[in-house]
Amino acid sequence: MKGKVRQAMILAAGRGERMRPITDTTPKVLVEVAGRTLLDHALDALAAAGVEMCVVNTHHLGDRVAAQLARRRTPRIVLSPETRLLDTGGGVKRALSHFGSEPFYTLNGDALWLDGPTRMLARMAQHWDPARMEALLLLHPVVAAHGYDPGAMGDYHLAPDGRARWRGRDGVAPFVFAGVTICDVRLYRTAPDGPFSQLVLWNEAQARERLYGLRHDGEFFHVGTPAALQEAEAYFARGGGSRRTME
Repeated sequence: MKGKVRQAMILAAGRGERMRPITDTTPKVLVEVAGRTLLDHALDALAAAGVEMCVVNTHHLGDRVAAQLARRRTPRIVLSPETRLLDTGGGVKRALSHFGSEPFYTLNGDALWLDGPTRMLARMAQHWDPARMEALLLLHPVVAAHGYDPGAMGDYHLAPDGRARWRGRDGVAPFVFAGVTICDVRLYRTAPDGPFSQLVLWNEAQARERLYGLRHDGEFFHVGTPAALQEAEAYFARGGGSRRTME
């Protein structure tokens, strides 16, 4: 159904090396911002958007993640434990059987956002068009992204018609990938088994001119390092987000 995406996957298996030493004892998705874990922020947003089922992959300290998820009532959770890390693309490919033929969101475990004038996930669902798209990426201006390395090069260019183009290995781009996508299951069915990055499939979709982006109109936080966590906490301590939902 156009305008509604009913399933999702949260990528929660990673070790969170850049967040050490915090992640030596706490899974990255269970790091708290504004009194709530990153995982619960994401699940609250998915539930508010009408998502009915969410796959969560686990590996590092996976028992802690599973215990946190056991407290949830909505959306319905399906665990996808990984005995070895499969990277972002491999983790989704392993969970593909749970999605049937419908599109689904993927959310990075260290992404946190505040909505703009409308709920971001609903905006993405409204923009999703499987006749033209194989993946729709949430993008955010590099200069306005909280917790993003100011010396980094960005990720994507965004054309007037909405097509997204990766900057390549040596380029510079004005938008950072903001950790949320809508994907077509067909994008993954011919993907390799084992570990690989979603970037591989997005580049293939780009070559077919079926990779699109949507500019986020709210705030975006990349909570990937202890310094970025402190920046996010300081933002909320100043009252940031008080008039907007965490979804």
